[in-house]
Amino acid sequence: MAQILPNTQYHNLSIEQLSQHLLQNKEGHLTDTQAILVTTGTFTGRSPDDKFFVKDQNTAPIIDWGGFNHPISENHYQTLKNDFLIYAKSNANYSRNMFAASNQNQINLTLFSETAYHNLFAANMFIQPTNEQLQNFTSEYTIIHMPNFFANPSIHGTKNKNFSVFNLTEKLVLVGGTAYTGEIKKGIFSIFNYILPQKNILSLHAAANKSSNGETALFIGLSGTGKTTLSADPNRNLIGDDEIIWDDNGISNIEGGCYAKTINLSTQNEPLIWNAIKKNALIENCKFYPNSNIIDYSDTSLSQNTRVSYKLNHIPNFDTNTIHNHPNHIIFLTADAFGVLPPVSKLTQKQAIDLFLIGYTAKLAGTEMGVTEPKSTFSPCFGAPFMPLKPQIYANILAQKLNQHKPNLWLINTGWTGGPYGTGQRISIHTTRSFISDILNNKLENIQFIKDDFFGFLIPNENIFQDNGIIFPINTWFDKSGYRLKAKELRDLFIQKLTMV
Repeated sequence: MAQILPNTQYHNLSIEQLSQHLLQNKEGHLTDTQAILVTTGTFTGRSPDDKFFVKDQNTAPIIDWGGFNHPISENHYQTLKNDFLIYAKSNANYSRNMFAASNQNQINLTLFSETAYHNLFAANMFIQPTNEQLQNFTSEYTIIHMPNFFANPSIHGTKNKNFSVFNLTEKLVLVGGTAYTGEIKKGIFSIFNYILPQKNILSLHAAANKSSNGETALFIGLSGTGKTTLSADPNRNLIGDDEIIWDDNGISNIEGGCYAKTINLSTQNEPLIWNAIKKNALIENCKFYPNSNIIDYSDTSLSQNTRVSYKLNHIPNFDTNTIHNHPNHIIFLTADAFGVLPPVSKLTQKQAIDLFLIGYTAKLAGTEMGVTEPKSTFSPCFGAPFMPLKPQIYANILAQKLNQHKPNLWLINTGWTGGPYGTGQRISIHTTRSFISDILNNKLENIQFIKDDFFGFLIPNENIFQDNGIIFPINTWFDKSGYRLKAKELRDLFIQKLTMV
């Protein structure tokens, strides 16, 4: 643990001491509590190309170098660390001890931050110790976040002025030059993805929920594909919305809160998230309607990656248990920008592992810096920017779990139909929810399926859906030959990418 703060009076700062903005909802009456609205400046999304791991004798043979796993030398790291800590000693105004995960997978964390709202973000997103637990708290990993410290690439070995640098031997994470809170969240997730697979435990970029009788479902997908939205189901208990552990005992949540996208948020489409924005929720990069204190969730002038963080207990049906049954259903989420994947289909185990290895989706606007419109991407394990080890390591553990527990495996396309992005239409949340409801209520157990000609996925062939007209993607395209060309193009990309992982 990096001891850098003499001013311990800031430790676990009371949230009520932070500057707050009153929010008003669209029905025109004040919320009964207060939330906080902030802007994060230049960076309103993650910067995965500016993430580095110190390459030393411990990490050199283990990390899958290349891609998003950039090495930084020990010499450059020591220079950066020395300069960074000199700055932090005068500017680390807030600190917070916290837990990530639970049971035998739990790790103790300490965050030092320059600004109060990053302290609040940590309070929302991670598990807060009781007063008794704080008395004997010993930190294992330390994260220091200084958005106003800027690296000098020629001296510090970074690419740009902003950076996230991980020393996994010292168990220290340095984040500088960016105020985007998601760097803290995904930094801790990266730590779990490094340590757990070495214990043959699987950490997943996934959400999870459960039924009243204990049946659980995993929603695996990249940011923007619907994990938070679709797991927040009024008829099921929420386990977690983004980072899940699957070990021999079952599934559990890494975090203590949710980090939801707010673009076009409405009470009709996402009532649980809408109502979760209350006292101590932290809203990022949204704007008020002119001359009011009412949030305009359709305003994307600051970012398309507008977000809100809030504690899990802001969701009325969140589940307080720390361990849950092994999944009955695993739903892979993809936002297909080609517009050729079916909105719902069943997978074989081999198809599921292949899909996990290539991680196909459309990277949605704003999630990462520089992404301004949906762009087809392949992100192994549906989380390449957060996976320090080789994709096959995670896939092999997943295969073991699938062999042992035999969950039902599904693919849900939350992307486009009737044509590619720019021509087709985005599949509505309402439609996707109806498909998932049928899956989770086991309505697809004994029906007929037809094998898709291009991908081999099994498509339900019975008229049990409210939106049955879009079940077979070719039927939604006016240009049938255009559909076949695009489907072949995506299929060939699948084959090509599988040979590369």
